[in-house]
Amino acid sequence: MPEWKGIVGKGFRADEFDEYVKTVKFDEWKPSFIVLHNTAIPTFADWHKHPGEERMRALERYYRDDNHWSAGPHLFVADDLIWVFTPLNVPGVHSPSWNRIAWGVELVGDYDKEPMSQEVRDNAIAALTSLHWIIGIDPRQIRLHREDTKTTHKHCPGLNMVKDDVINLVVAALTERPPLSVAAPISA
Repeated sequence: MPEWKGIVGKGFRADEFDEYVKTVKFDEWKPSFIVLHNTAIPTFADWHKHPGEERMRALERYYRDDNHWSAGPHLFVADDLIWVFTPLNVPGVHSPSWNRIAWGVELVGDYDKEPMSQEVRDNAIAALTSLHWIIGIDPRQIRLHREDTKTTHKHCPGLNMVKDDVINLVVAALTERPPLSVAAPISA
């Protein structure tokens, strides 16, 4: 079994998450893009049946003990909080072709069956904006899990996820942010 990388296991409001990413050191690993996923299980309707910290520990057991992976996705984005799972400065495990080069961001819900709530969408755009801004990657490179030719998850993150809408919202949000000295400016 590969060595487990550990989890952060903390939930942040959007403004807190933005401050958190500013504290992360990207000395040894930086992703090239972000891959969007949906949890499917749990559905959005089931997510709050357990406290977030308990959910993070259960996910840790699932990825580490059941799947025998070295990590999981980097974020779980819910309606109330953005949960950091795998540390943002190490490769995660979430998409066969892209684990070593991309952040994995799970959006809580089954977006083949459920519409995305405004709150999940808002937190997702805030999280994606913060991530793109902190290391200066282009949001037009966002990929959906189903675009990985090696994945068996051919619907993830669900048919109700419109990639161009997400990209356009992140690009618009980035144009409102002052450039970070390490981040490349994004033009609309």
